[in-house]
Amino acid sequence: MSTTPGTEYATVRPRGGGGGAGVADGPPRRAAGYLAPQGVVDLRGRGGRDVTLCYPSDAAVVVAGLPGSGKSTLLRAWSSAAPVVDPRATRTSYEARLPGWLPYAVYRPFARLGHLRRLRSRIRGGGPLLVHDCGSRPWMRRWLARTALRAGRPLHMVVLDVGSREALLGQHARRRVTSRRVFGVHRRGLSRLLARVERDGLSAAPGIGSLVLFDSGLRTRVTEVRFGHDAG
Repeated sequence: MSTTPGTEYATVRPRGGGGGAGVADGPPRRAAGYLAPQGVVDLRGRGGRDVTLCYPSDAAVVVAGLPGSGKSTLLRAWSSAAPVVDPRATRTSYEARLPGWLPYAVYRPFARLGHLRRLRSRIRGGGPLLVHDCGSRPWMRRWLARTALRAGRPLHMVVLDVGSREALLGQHARRRVTSRRVFGVHRRGLSRLLARVERDGLSAAPGIGSLVLFDSGLRTRVTEVRFGHDAG
């Protein structure tokens, strides 16, 4: 992905440093310290120190990626910074209320609708928010962008681009294996999004203020997310 000066890398301040923040021109430098994303920030294959992502106090940040890519692990590490809306929490609440013999396929539409209602309520409620979503469905991205716009809050996205093989290994390691059909749908949808972002930049994801891409090598080094005036 090409680098657009003043778009991909902005407001980077080394840990422990003072003074002003800078905007990098030319090739991206090694990620270090605090990063306030603007536009498309491609950190895939980058080395460097730990990175803290910094967002406005009212931002909603979607953590996206294939099933098994490590979204839940990342959100657990970030959960002290903001509430997390996870569709599995809604599914679990339905499972607790319904008979165990009832297949999930029967009440899946109601669980999904409940998740959307909960997510809309959280977005309207203000304050920082973290959202668990694969990011592969265009209609869901549009719905999130429209809901955030109506609530007057910025929407951002982080994408864990780890590849299909690693995502499948992650599923087996966590003992949460997605069906081949569903995994294929998410894989194709996310691949199309990444290809469009590669070609068109942030215009490929209308309504999203920034999109950060990183792989498994950086996943353990994006150690923190911050919201508000202390972020930068």
